[in-house]
Amino acid sequence: MRSEPEVNHAVEKYADMIKHVCFYHLKNHADAEDVFQNVFLKYMLHDEPFNNAEHEKAWLLRVTINSCKDYLNDFFRRNKIPLETLAEIEAEVPEEHREVLEAVLSLPAKYKDIIYLHYYEGYKADEIGKILGKKENTIYSLLSRGRKILKEKLGGEEIDG
Repeated sequence: MRSEPEVNHAVEKYADMIKHVCFYHLKNHADAEDVFQNVFLKYMLHDEPFNNAEHEKAWLLRVTINSCKDYLNDFFRRNKIPLETLAEIEAEVPEEHREVLEAVLSLPAKYKDIIYLHYYEGYKADEIGKILGKKENTIYSLLSRGRKILKEKLGGEEIDG
């Protein structure tokens, strides 16, 4: 087991790098913090000496990436819900918002995800592009087309972005 000063030094030196890698993989601050803590717990319990600072850094990066992958795999494995069960669960949505939400949910997936992330989660086009692996201009185009479809479905004015 590593000494407290050694662990503290590693945290000070590598914390930003590890947090960025965690967030890049998990895209969620709370999950990134969980994995961040697990990485440094593994570091503390790792007994083998490192050859040099580069070896230590490479080890931390590899452990971080593997921990993120394990976290995602474990999360999805533990939280599977059959589609039949999901269809039976009714979300608590105020009546005045139900029609709009149903219209959004009835959109094709390529529009639904983008509209949902933009209007319900508050992400900007560049952020949505990073999340979905699409170019920012593609996101703007899909938002525009999705708004037009919603306008037709709801028979009202187009939603402003």
